[in-house]
Amino acid sequence: MGIVGNLSPDQLHSFNSQGYFVIESFASVEDIDAMRKRMDQLLHDFDCSATASIFSTKNQQQSTDNYFYESAEKISFFFEEKAFGNDGELQQPKELSINKVGHALHELDPVFKGFSYSEKVSSLFSSLGYKRPIIIQSMYIFKQPGIGGEVVPHQDNSFLYTEPPTCTGLWLALEDATITNGCLWAIPGSQKNGLVRRFIRGEGGVTFDRPSPEYDQKDFVPIEVKAGSLVVIHGDLIHQSFENQSSKSRHAYSLHVVDTDGCKWAQDNWIRRKVEPEPLYVSSSELKFDL
Repeated sequence: MGIVGNLSPDQLHSFNSQGYFVIESFASVEDIDAMRKRMDQLLHDFDCSATASIFSTKNQQQSTDNYFYESAEKISFFFEEKAFGNDGELQQPKELSINKVGHALHELDPVFKGFSYSEKVSSLFSSLGYKRPIIIQSMYIFKQPGIGGEVVPHQDNSFLYTEPPTCTGLWLALEDATITNGCLWAIPGSQKNGLVRRFIRGEGGVTFDRPSPEYDQKDFVPIEVKAGSLVVIHGDLIHQSFENQSSKSRHAYSLHVVDTDGCKWAQDNWIRRKVEPEPLYVSSSELKFDL
């Protein structure tokens, strides 16, 4: 039985003109509860003495290491920049110190896989014209109260590049996301200007191929959403989020999807898979896709 698209003409128009749109109540209360409880268990079982990998979008070239690279096919834990004191010890419980968990929750954990490979996710990508989509990475993002780090302006295609570009991001709010606790901000229509720069992995590590442009903060608009809402993000859309200086967290689950029919995964992307991911569906003649 084929996958049938479920997006409306208005939603598709918003995606093409603004570079994003919001689907309210995309995830049920039960979906959210299951994912949050599962993450609580994963954090409980995580031995934070085994690793102290810190994630920062301000200094990604220095924060990438083998733990980061290998996370493409594992469930790995990354701390907030401000989680540790000068003595090198956590300043709060580990549950309030993690920046994100990634990047293969959608493959390795049954709760997150159940949502990620659901028919409603597949139907969304069918509406967008994807022929053989794969989820290339997943992240559970915490945006911890008081220390939740800034995510600088960026485009998803910079990190997950295919020829031609096909990355689309799904950002699911697991808690209400507001200006106060660090919601997404985007420049509407910025995807029409194309890809600004790429994040490239070479023998010496990873680096951007050119400096970041300067952005006028007045061009950004906030995307405040209720828990359960899904933000669909074009791969070339300029978006960001600020530090969470409030007392309330802003949990979210994020997926990034690329098409693998008629396009090529760039070999100098940071993700170098040993095993090709299972596609969400196949709707046309399958073409070989080398990761």
